[in-house]
Amino acid sequence: MTIEPGLVGELTITVQESDTARTSGGESLPPVLSTPRLISYMERTAHEAILPFLPAGQTSVGALVNIRHLAATPVGMEARFRAELLEVDNRRLRFKVEAWDQVDKIGEGEHERFIIDNSRFNERLDKKRALIGKA
Repeated sequence: MTIEPGLVGELTITVQESDTARTSGGESLPPVLSTPRLISYMERTAHEAILPFLPAGQTSVGALVNIRHLAATPVGMEARFRAELLEVDNRRLRFKVEAWDQVDKIGEGEHERFIIDNSRFNERLDKKRALIGKA
């Protein structure tokens, strides 16, 4: 199987207290889905869409996000995330990402991921750790 434009992945979650701006940023913020968590779920949706198409020993990592957070989503409300693969350029994958809660569209934008080889990636991390004596 090959990864081709048009591939779509979806994910639905129920917003938890741990997903909120208040939890990650402090009591002065509202208890709504935070922007970092919105982005995280968008990235996860894109990653999980391609995962079945990757051979053993490969995965993907996020490289770019360009997201607009459009509306607040309270704790307890469902949020649905959608990632559509727009372009495949060798190892680079470009997605259109969107999200909705039960009332509004809550986010939209683009996301890029790169397919990586786990062993090569881990070798690079080991070399980097060795540079600071943390191998």
